[in-house]
Amino acid sequence: MTDVDTAQAVLGRRTTRPRWVTDGGLETDLIYHHGVDLPGFAAYPLLDSLEGRTLLSRYYTGFAHVASKAGAGLLLETPTWRASAGWVEALGGSRRDVRRINLESVIFLAGLAEILVSDGVSPGGAAGYDGSGHGPDVRVCGVLGPRGDGYVAGEPTSADEFGDYHWAQIAAFAQSGAARVTAYTLTTVAEAVGVVQAARAQGVAVAVSFTVETNGRLPDGTPLGEAIELLRLQAAPDDLLVNCAHPTHIAAALTPDDGWTEHVTGLRVNASRRSHAELDDAAELDEGDIGDLVSEHEKLAARLPRLDIVGGCCGTDVRHVAALWGVEA
Repeated sequence: MTDVDTAQAVLGRRTTRPRWVTDGGLETDLIYHHGVDLPGFAAYPLLDSLEGRTLLSRYYTGFAHVASKAGAGLLLETPTWRASAGWVEALGGSRRDVRRINLESVIFLAGLAEILVSDGVSPGGAAGYDGSGHGPDVRVCGVLGPRGDGYVAGEPTSADEFGDYHWAQIAAFAQSGAARVTAYTLTTVAEAVGVVQAARAQGVAVAVSFTVETNGRLPDGTPLGEAIELLRLQAAPDDLLVNCAHPTHIAAALTPDDGWTEHVTGLRVNASRRSHAELDDAAELDEGDIGDLVSEHEKLAARLPRLDIVGGCCGTDVRHVAALWGVEA
């Protein structure tokens, strides 16, 4: 049985299917498969050149084909994981650049969405740019990353401070008409709360995504289930995901009676079984075993009754995401 057959068999047994395809490990794909230098792991500088925009368009189009073959919707998520104020300044920009970078990223993807729809790659319209009349099949979403490293929790910070930090980037997305903002690879509950509160204050839909270590705990040591419950008590997001971890790492957080699993609506998993520390030290890309990834992902998905969003993270590309959806890349 092929990877695609395995995914199709499990998807066929589920009472509901996920509805939304996301992309994969954008930065690792660009670095290791296309030889692009990304200081600070930042992909947004590619928006400044025709060559960079062409490369990004080809990247996202591959996932549009996956969505089309799977009969699913497509989340076009901006290449702005490192486009918050602190990271922009660290890469030689200024705080004034934050609004421009994030607005331009949404405009770029909105234009690509229209091309994909007109070419028949993805049916329907883009939320915020929707002219289809039958509901959005393509949504342009603004991406936030953590204030810090993403693999390390850093010094304790209040939710209010995190909200203030992310405010400018969220404001740009709110002004742009993006369907929502999604904060990926969060390492603490406080940062997740701050993001949700800042988004709510600006009237934009919001999703947050925690990352976990191999033991199913956030990098600050909080068990995933506890983090989800604490977040929901303080500031419940519209969607809740887990990303940048292998399915087995997320599964390590599961127990037979976990109620929090019904709140997880999305997975963007790593291809590799390695820990964050091991991935940081690796000199080469670990693309994992696609068959193993599909098998473990489906075991995990069976425990998540509201799983609605499926994509990839570090080490994954269009091949991995296609296999997770049971289609050919």
